[in-house]
Amino acid sequence: MVLTKDITLPPESDLNVEEINLSYATLMTAAPYLGKLCENVNNEFMLCRQELKDPRACVAVGKEVTSCAMDVFRKVKKECFEEFKQYANCIDKSSGDMSYRFCRRTQKIFDTCMREKLEVHRPDFGYFCRGRVHKTTRPEPPKEPCPCEPVVPDPTPSLPDNAPRYPPRFGGRFYHVTE
Repeated sequence: MVLTKDITLPPESDLNVEEINLSYATLMTAAPYLGKLCENVNNEFMLCRQELKDPRACVAVGKEVTSCAMDVFRKVKKECFEEFKQYANCIDKSSGDMSYRFCRRTQKIFDTCMREKLEVHRPDFGYFCRGRVHKTTRPEPPKEPCPCEPVVPDPTPSLPDNAPRYPPRFGGRFYHVTE
């Protein structure tokens, strides 16, 4: 986005929000639950960004996304901290590429804790790939006319019906068709 003197940016106080300062392994550990528990807010944010094409208009929704993620981490810390910590530590230290495959036992323990204490089931494989319709309460953005529609003049007129029609010089197009 190119900034000109006509663009007004929101004040810094509107942009300040509590950040989630966690490692990559920790975020990988919580990713399925963050995706499921914050799905509606995330979809609302992405819809806002896609429709309005102006990040300034979506700052409030972005704050809701961060707030939802913080709430999920607070719940996990309160109820399943030890299981979460073991699972994140396993992901962090078990392989060079932070693969899940070496940590299935600790994952199962963490998933069981989440199911029993927070009543949240881990999303099944392919859950986030399924198509969904997101219902929103935001008004639909105004439709802009598409300037990309080309203006095409009338096509070239064809030959008149009484024009002489000569046979082709080198044979017809359908030389393989026999009568």
